[in-house]
Amino acid sequence: MNDLASGTSSWSTKLVHGGLRYLEYYEFRLVREALIEREILWQIAPHIIRPLRFVLPHHDGLRPAWLLRLGLFLYDHIGGRHLLPPTRTVDLSTDEVGKPLVPGRYTKGFEYSDCFVDDARLVILTARDAADRGAEIRTRSRAVEIRQENRIWQVTVEDSVTGARSTISARVLVNAGGPWVEQVLASGAGVNAKAKVRLVQGSHIVVRKLYAHDRAYIFQNSDGRIVFVIPYQDDFTLIGTTDRDYEGDPAKVKASDEEIKYLCDSVSEYLAEPVRPRDVVWTYAGVRPLYDDGASEAKAATREYVLELDTPGGMPLLSIYGGKITTHRRLAEEALEKLAPYLHGTKAREGWTAKSPLPGGDMDVSAIPALSAELVRLYPFLEPTHANRLAHAYGTRASKLLGSAKSAADLGQPFGATLTEREVSYLMSSEWALTADDIVWRRSKLGLRLSAAEIAAIDDWIAMHCTGADH
Repeated sequence: MNDLASGTSSWSTKLVHGGLRYLEYYEFRLVREALIEREILWQIAPHIIRPLRFVLPHHDGLRPAWLLRLGLFLYDHIGGRHLLPPTRTVDLSTDEVGKPLVPGRYTKGFEYSDCFVDDARLVILTARDAADRGAEIRTRSRAVEIRQENRIWQVTVEDSVTGARSTISARVLVNAGGPWVEQVLASGAGVNAKAKVRLVQGSHIVVRKLYAHDRAYIFQNSDGRIVFVIPYQDDFTLIGTTDRDYEGDPAKVKASDEEIKYLCDSVSEYLAEPVRPRDVVWTYAGVRPLYDDGASEAKAATREYVLELDTPGGMPLLSIYGGKITTHRRLAEEALEKLAPYLHGTKAREGWTAKSPLPGGDMDVSAIPALSAELVRLYPFLEPTHANRLAHAYGTRASKLLGSAKSAADLGQPFGATLTEREVSYLMSSEWALTADDIVWRRSKLGLRLSAAEIAAIDDWIAMHCTGADH
């Protein structure tokens, strides 16, 4: 009922990965599927997904080196690695990746491959792609009632901005309510769910850049959990995540002081320069709607997805439990496979999403530097950092945003941190942005660089230029 990616989807660790730690729980099918999806997603969205190398230091007293080596061997070989480089052993006493670590404490490590993703833009570009293919996207809309009439689903939808209500008719209903999946079923769908959702909170912190190189770290904790330390938005470092059961309204989740201290303490065990709560410049938290498999600890709860198909009154209703960003595309394919018998007269194109680039992603995985250079050539008034940001955010559609601009003045009012009136207008007209928060915290992360006054100026501009018709 809010903006695209305003919930769980934008509060992830920003990784497209197999999930190395899930091997410990024998989740081989999940890891294999995720590893295959990792390179598929990179190839269809190379502007918002990029390779990232992870350094795993060996910690005496925790998992033995032979076990780490075995896990990484499996990770390299059980599925889908064709373009990403393999694991290597690292001498942390001499390699540059050992320099940020506590001197003398960690001497051996392993470096392996996964991918980083701009998770919120992945959601928005998926919606944009669907709209380009004929789908109707309704943001800030809440399903207030679900009922059946004459063997047709009728969903009453309320616009959370205007309060206006409308009805959508459909032969098939998919309940992708995330943390609210059970509440959706309670809205009159006539289904008593067999599956249950387990709400697990994951919190992250962002600090100023901790080290110069471009690798990430994966640190083991004595409690069996792992914490990622990831280069973020050029000048920052992302640290996460926590795992704890959550009770309450998922919309009100936030990182607790206890979680912030836990993350700081966890990475300070490894880093020569300790991280303190006072160093934190931003925090975020999300609630993962995991399938409840009865695991005793939140960290052990499965990340597998479960699709539950019910047919109350003979009408299909598919509810989705669990899942992770990396397997979202495969989940969607599986959902359509389950629903195919009910989509009479509709013939799906088999497997097309694995080969069809997301908007702006129609280029080689190595083409971003060339695209950035081409933008500077075509628009010489752009600073290289500005061009690089636009290339990563919009890919080949960056030139559509810039249009026929001949100078910086043609981009309109500057709001700070390279954000301009032209980009704001584009995001409102093409990507459903309605507020400054939509723009600086989801369609970008420029909120890390803009002051409160600069963000307020964006809202002021939107208020002056947006009409009810625009909404």
